[in-house]
Amino acid sequence: MAPVSLVSQDNPDQAEPVVREIGFSDIQIALTKGYQDFLAMPTQLIFLGVIYPVVGLVAARAASGGALMPLLYPLVAGLSLMGPIAALGIYELSRRHEQGLPTSWLNAFDVLRSPAIGSIAALGVIMSVIFVAWLFAAQAVYRATMGDDLPDSFLALIGQTLTTRAGWRLILWGHVVGFFFALLILMLTVVSFPLLLDRNVGLRVAVRTSIRGVLRNPIPMAAWGVIVAALLALGCLPLFVGLAVVMPLLGHATWHLYRRVVES
Repeated sequence: MAPVSLVSQDNPDQAEPVVREIGFSDIQIALTKGYQDFLAMPTQLIFLGVIYPVVGLVAARAASGGALMPLLYPLVAGLSLMGPIAALGIYELSRRHEQGLPTSWLNAFDVLRSPAIGSIAALGVIMSVIFVAWLFAAQAVYRATMGDDLPDSFLALIGQTLTTRAGWRLILWGHVVGFFFALLILMLTVVSFPLLLDRNVGLRVAVRTSIRGVLRNPIPMAAWGVIVAALLALGCLPLFVGLAVVMPLLGHATWHLYRRVVES
């Protein structure tokens, strides 16, 4: 096998992917097919085994006090920004299932043998940088609204946030800033990761196609973003157990949404 560069080059002989105009019915179809894929290839136990150690470690460290404590909510909420990376294996399972190939949870690791692994890794690095930028932004919002003093305990932090004017400003501006980060991730990745798995078009073409898909379908894509946010919020209850179902379900559905947005 020829060595793979960090970022796969765009193929000048390959036409730019064609982006379709979609409607709400396409989102419904994507969710329905995603649910069918999830039933055919259940992976909830794998996600449960990954989610709990990560979330538990973050929650324990943040709740123990120190500078990380005000970032507990941004950390947990920000994990959704990394959802497309976590769903890479799910995209691969849907791709194989679509082609009638035998699938098992082990096939999720076939992503590592993808010809586009260089571009996939580079996009993952970009998303990691955005995640870190989100944490710095969340910390800046906290200091601008609540000041530099840290509460004595996590319960005290919750009390100050919910019962003071500064706390409500923190909630408002935190969600405003978070919205723009979520919008950025949606535009960059809603199509790009599935496209790279499906066709090795290169990082620039994949990201450009994803952005074009959002710009051509602003209202359906906004609805998709709301659905993703709502399902992830529900998945956090109780005690993040629901994420073990919600994350693979959204991963499968995202693959089928890609199929509705980009012509084969």
